[in-house]
Amino acid sequence: MKILLSVDGSDFTKRMLGYVAAHDEMFGAGHDYVALTVVGLVPPEFAEFAPGGGIEAHYREKADAVLRPVQAFAAQNGWKLRASHAVGSPAEAVAAFVDKERPDLIVMGSHGHTALGSLLLGSVATGVLARCKAPVLIIR
Repeated sequence: MKILLSVDGSDFTKRMLGYVAAHDEMFGAGHDYVALTVVGLVPPEFAEFAPGGGIEAHYREKADAVLRPVQAFAAQNGWKLRASHAVGSPAEAVAAFVDKERPDLIVMGSHGHTALGSLLLGSVATGVLARCKAPVLIIR
């Protein structure tokens, strides 16, 4: 089974990864994992001020900061994991990635502290649920 792990580096991501690791009967090393993080888009008027290799280097650096610990955790647990990143709005980027990759399951943590429409979940979790046809497991 191909499992998409939507990660953002927060404590909620850490809890979600811990849940996945603790439930070997559902998950475990026999699956193909894809970790996806979404980096916020830098407005074009600020892109020219990006240091070093430009805006693409900025996006890679931000994504690597989130993905490196996830890759290390996956290696500790014997998971076959591929890491990827996208740029843009998190819910829209996850949905586009799901359309392209066709995972069997999406697993994500939820912040659960945003506006009224997202009262029980987080706005990203709500957006992913609204946009994706794949099953979603949300870890609170």
